[in-house]
Parts: sequence; C-alpha cells; structure tokens
Amino acid sequence: MSLVELTKEIVESLSKEKDMVNVKEFETDEENTILIQVMVSKEDIGRVIGKDGKTAKAIRTLVQASSYLKDNKRVKINIDSF
Repeated sequence: MSLVELTKEIVESLSKEKDMVNVKEFETDEENTILIQVMVSKEDIGRVIGKDGKTAKAIRTLVQASSYLKDNKRVKINIDSF
C-alpha cells in the first residue's frame, strides 16, 4: 500500500463525507521529502485534525512510520478543507 493510499484510508475512516476526501502526493524541493495534500469537507476538518491537532499528528506518525519501512523519506502532510 502506498503512502497516499494509507493516508486516504485513515482519513476516510475518520470522515462522514468519504466521497469528499481527496489525497494527492507532490514532490518537493527538499531531497527525500514527500508532500501529501489532504482535502476534506468543512464538516470533517475538525474530525481529521482533532483536538489540539492530536489526530493529525497521529496520522502523520503512522504515515511517517510506513515511509521509514519502505522509502525512508520524510513525509509532510497538509490538511485543508474545501
């Protein structure tokens, strides 16, 4: 499972509007770094980020751990709403 698929699976499990979840990967100028952009509906942004950003941090931790096992690249995840 790719990092994008893993991120999408996690975010969809947290969201009520699963069809509104959009996850894309972008290359960055930094070496060995991947940027993953997550877009969710305004209704779901609170669920995905969580209180004090704890849920978002947990998502980042899981995806980063998966990256270390495969590509050993640093992962940045941006979460935003439509």
